[in-house]
Amino acid sequence: MKKFVMYGAGNIGRGFIGQTFSDAGYSVGFVDINKEVIGRLNQDKCYPVNVVTTNENVEKMVENVYGIDGTDIELVSNEIANCDLMATAIGVNVLKFIAKPISLGIKKRAEGSKKPLNIIICENLIGADEYLKGLILKEIPEYSNFIESSVGFIEASIGRMVPVMTEEKKQGNPLRVYVEPYNILPVDKNAFKGEIVSDVKNLYPFAPFNLFIQRKLFMHNMSHAVLSYLGYLKGYEYIYQAVNDDELKFIALKVLSRSAIAVAKENGVEVDFLLDHADNLLYRFTNTALGDTIARVGKDTKRKLSSNDRLIGALKLAEKHGVESFYLCLGIAAGLLFNPAEDESSVELSSFAVKNGVKETLQKYSDYNGKYVDLIEKLYSMLKEGKSIKQVTKFIDTENGKEIIV
Repeated sequence: MKKFVMYGAGNIGRGFIGQTFSDAGYSVGFVDINKEVIGRLNQDKCYPVNVVTTNENVEKMVENVYGIDGTDIELVSNEIANCDLMATAIGVNVLKFIAKPISLGIKKRAEGSKKPLNIIICENLIGADEYLKGLILKEIPEYSNFIESSVGFIEASIGRMVPVMTEEKKQGNPLRVYVEPYNILPVDKNAFKGEIVSDVKNLYPFAPFNLFIQRKLFMHNMSHAVLSYLGYLKGYEYIYQAVNDDELKFIALKVLSRSAIAVAKENGVEVDFLLDHADNLLYRFTNTALGDTIARVGKDTKRKLSSNDRLIGALKLAEKHGVESFYLCLGIAAGLLFNPAEDESSVELSSFAVKNGVKETLQKYSDYNGKYVDLIEKLYSMLKEGKSIKQVTKFIDTENGKEIIV
């Protein structure tokens, strides 16, 4: 049986990537530092995944799995040295902490079997492949030739939505995870070293892969964030409440369609399949069973409003291709007001905006001083003054609103 190492036994690791490879007949070893999760994986050798929609909940057991203690670097590196394929889904900020054990595993491969190692990187970061590669080269620069020739750093586009699990949802099993039905995993076809994986259903190797990276970040993540920030202003708790609000759904459709055009222009493709994806996203966001919260989706505006992330990155891309993005400016303005008390990052950014103004905030946190600054500033002021979404969208649709950015 082929061996797959999944670095990260969280909701995406168990609920999407690990399940995908288990279903394809791989033995899946999960690396994590959560002792309870690792212990239960080794005890049960399986775990339940609940595929949920608003009207249905279907349980499936994921089998041929086991746990690997992430604090045992020697054990982790041995698993990596002997696996057929691996992936990461641990969060961008944690990659620097796992570079060493991965590097040790690569070193052992280079000194032993010399078999290529392909690493599927399931993180929300443009350039995650080069980032992880750089971390590993820093650890073992003497193996740079082997890394260049035999280690594939493969970006992936993670579209499946997996919510934070409550104790009620776990039903007494810490391994249980809820997921939506969507389960396509696009990966960068050109990044593989050696044989391209062809025996895994729903794995979709594609090139050039930038199209799928931008589709995920500048459509899925972007519209999710816009709904979160505008939903927060309306007092909603869940994303499905925001997307079921006709005013907010209209705005989400506007930002998705404009971003779809920009992504299509950037990649030289027809826009139709991106517009179809936009429609599908809005439908998937209505899934009440996911229970995805406004607070979770919007959390950490310092990152989500940063220069190349979902909102500012999408705005810059639209600006590059001459695609008007007035409604995306509204989402960004709402993001500057997002400040749940428990979200330190967002409280910091929103407080800075109050004290220093929109222009300085966009310069400091977003590295943005493009042609939409004045419009974002005006929309922020209107929202801050308590203007309704209807009043603000009416302003956007008038010549006065458009004249600001001419």
